[in-house]
Amino acid sequence: MRAAFDAAVDRHGPTVLRVCRAVLGPGPDAADAWSETFLSALRAWPRLPDDTDVEAWLVRVAHRRAVDVVRRSVREAAPSGAADDVAVLDARTPRPGGARGATGVDDDEVGDPRVWDAVAALPTRQRICVAYRYLGGLRYAEIAGLAGGTEAAARRAAADGIARLRTTLGPHGHLDQHSPLEPHSHLEPRRALEPHRPTEEMS
Repeated sequence: MRAAFDAAVDRHGPTVLRVCRAVLGPGPDAADAWSETFLSALRAWPRLPDDTDVEAWLVRVAHRRAVDVVRRSVREAAPSGAADDVAVLDARTPRPGGARGATGVDDDEVGDPRVWDAVAALPTRQRICVAYRYLGGLRYAEIAGLAGGTEAAARRAAADGIARLRTTLGPHGHLDQHSPLEPHSHLEPRRALEPHRPTEEMS
């Protein structure tokens, strides 16, 4: 069992860290959420069904741990009765740059710090929808379940966030295979910063 879990950490650790950094900013809070995600995952691992999409499950766990990290740091601004997770995350704006924190994941696997600074500047809902769609590979219905609102609203927030990143990063800021926002492997094969075209749980 432990060998399989360790393999999952090696395989999915960078993705989970990208998600945590996108949601919380590239500082020590992201490292804390990453560590807590895998501690929670280790406890739940023996009960995990064999057919679980492990990466998607870890992204959902990471979302809850990120919210927990913010709740602890801004209890007065986001008390436990806050309306939804976005309201909690909105109480603490990610700070660009800053100390990364120790996770055991090589920063070269996570991506360009300039992109993280641009992601940190996005409005909260756009930021988390971009993170869960383009980094975590979740379906829009799953994102709506985490962020609140409708599937269409999650789709629009992700598209608006990507459009804003394209504007911020400029014409030469498109995201390549080394960038943290390259679309997830099982999503439609298009670059994350191309112009938008209208068109289960255990912890």
